[in-house]
Amino acid sequence: LKKSVEEDVFIPLYPKSIVEDKSSPCSRFQERRFWSAIKLLSNVVLWDGIVQEDKVRDLGLSKLLNRYLLLNILNTPPGLDNIEKCAKVVACLPERWFQDLKSGSTLPELLKFCQHLLQ
Repeated sequence: LKKSVEEDVFIPLYPKSIVEDKSSPCSRFQERRFWSAIKLLSNVVLWDGIVQEDKVRDLGLSKLLNRYLLLNILNTPPGLDNIEKCAKVVACLPERWFQDLKSGSTLPELLKFCQHLLQ
């Protein structure tokens, strides 16, 4: 899993003017890479409960979400595409990780993502 996250994930960043055209090859490639990384995130968190939780959270949240996915989400214009991406990230997260948290708090690895959601 670690090798896949560190070596196989690549989401290119293109200028906003290029990716605004959803039919452009650059935009389509960037979207395919994003959704491939989302699939990897969902596969990584499936190991929760089998592999140590801190290892799964490090790979899934610190490395995959914060290093790759969040950058793409932050560069996606506000709208339905951005909402769909955020909803898919949330759907990947195990509810168990949030059971012992106080109301209004979140996991440290999710602070930047939560700030984006609040905006």
